[in-house]
Amino acid sequence: MNLRRLKYFVKIVDIGSLTQAAEVLHIAQPALSQQVATLEGELDQQLLIRTKRGVTPTEAGKILYAHARAILRQCEQAQLAVVNAGQALNGQVSIGLAPGTAASSLTMPLLQTVREQLPEVLVYLHENSGSSLNDKVMHGQLDMAVLYDRAPTAGITSTMLLKEELYLIGAGDSPGHNVDLADVAQMNLFLPRDYSAVRKRVDEAFSLRRLSARIIGEIESISTLTAAVASGMGVTVLPESAARVLVSSTNAWMSRITSPTLNLPLSLNVSSRLPLSPSAQAVKNILLSLLSKPTIEDRELMLVG
Repeated sequence: MNLRRLKYFVKIVDIGSLTQAAEVLHIAQPALSQQVATLEGELDQQLLIRTKRGVTPTEAGKILYAHARAILRQCEQAQLAVVNAGQALNGQVSIGLAPGTAASSLTMPLLQTVREQLPEVLVYLHENSGSSLNDKVMHGQLDMAVLYDRAPTAGITSTMLLKEELYLIGAGDSPGHNVDLADVAQMNLFLPRDYSAVRKRVDEAFSLRRLSARIIGEIESISTLTAAVASGMGVTVLPESAARVLVSSTNAWMSRITSPTLNLPLSLNVSSRLPLSPSAQAVKNILLSLLSKPTIEDRELMLVG
């Protein structure tokens, strides 16, 4: 194997087409096919399945793809480290954020702090569901991700940042500061899809109490969810930070769910196989320092207390 063939292979899998990959790589398709055939011969494994709609990796191909991305990423970081030796940190650092997390409120402080401390570093922010973010981190498409993560994931090193309680949010008459889960079961609910950490936690709680959720809509977008709740058609469940943001932009109320109380751990995830570049490590340190600082609301509560 050589790096060029690995680069070609990764590009083919990313694009899903030999023809389009050949165009992007500026190489004739027969020559690109020969490179794949040579790679398959070296490994004595079929790596790609060719169909009329394109190509997909075999199981062996998926394994090679994960390793190839890691190898190419390490080579890129080694080159950058040598080139930038003794110079200011630079390059791009990519961070994944799950929608509705406490980290969303840190977006502007993070960008501002990186701009002040690391002016040559470009931060790329990517919002997506938690499972998708973990996949991108493992494959080297993201340097790190902040998401609600309850179970260990192979290939991921997770640092718990904080735990957030889940709140019920609605419009109209409020049930009070606290609301029993049994009462929530009587309400029309807007929830995210079942792969969401929030949805999994809510489904688990209902199941343990032998209750059935009355779900009338599945909504991923925070803006659409805000409009749905404001219409009065139903209520939703969100972590406290996201709940406060939604309530502040509408006339909605928020109530802490009890019997049982529900919470989710917010984690900072990185790949356990791919080392962070010096720039990514510096941005990670900034992100951790921002998350460790008390928010304005926290300081107000401490003063009141």
